Amino acid sequence: MPMNSVNTNVGAMVALQNLNKTNSDLEVTQSRINTGKKVGSAKDNGAIWAIAQNQRSTSNSLNAVKESLSRGQSTVDVAISAGETISDLLVQMKEKALAATDTTLDTNSRVALNDDFKALRDQIGKAIANAEFNGANMIKAEGVQVQALANAKGSSVISVAAQDLSLSNGIGGSGVDETASIGTQTIATDMVANLDTAIANVSSSLSALGTGSKSLGSHLEFIGKLQDSIDAGVGNLVDADLAKESARLQALQTKQQLGVQALSIANQSSGTLMSLFR
Repeated sequence: MPMNSVNTNVGAMVALQNLNKTNSDLEVTQSRINTGKKVGSAKDNGAIWAIAQNQRSTSNSLNAVKESLSRGQSTVDVAISAGETISDLLVQMKEKALAATDTTLDTNSRVALNDDFKALRDQIGKAIANAEFNGANMIKAEGVQVQALANAKGSSVISVAAQDLSLSNGIGGSGVDETASIGTQTIATDMVANLDTAIANVSSSLSALGTGSKSLGSHLEFIGKLQDSIDAGVGNLVDADLAKESARLQALQTKQQLGVQALSIANQSSGTLMSLFR
């Protein structure tokens, strides 16, 4: 049989314990609602927090991978753009060279054709010199090879080889160099063949650059999807179900009110004892 005592109020002690537990649960729920996370720190769940933190590290590292791939793709695309310009200029130069093979040309016409030819040749040199992105030029002599990061650990790269389209090396050894001209019918005839070789060399180089750009773009798309999947996985581990927490909040607030009322009733038990002595 319970003992009635003014020194020890067991009912109040139990009510206070339950109220403290309810307040503690309420604080946890309010924290989850405020932060949107069910695991906001290591003390909430050390194992889950550690896993999530490792995955966040991987996701953040993938930002550097995406930047590297984007930078590499831009460098290759600039080289492709310049290469296409060079190819168009070579086509125009071939037209001039072919016209200069005509033995019936007078001197003035031949000089005019040669001047046009050399102007186009010089434009090739300018296109190569300006085909630079972020300090890298892939089509000049001894051009830069693109090496973009492929994973978050930095242990793998995607490489795109440089393509030497410089006039100093005769556009791949075709013979179309910095001194190319069509000053005579014989030189013009030889230059037509050289230009055919140069056009084929540029086309081959553009094919290689295009394949490289496509590889970088495809991997960039994959890395973006991978990062999204990792972020979603982290969310599954640490994010709170706000609908569930909202319902829990309502229940705990009601429970808190009942706990306060129960404690108040328990505290009144000593007052009941006073009536025995009246």
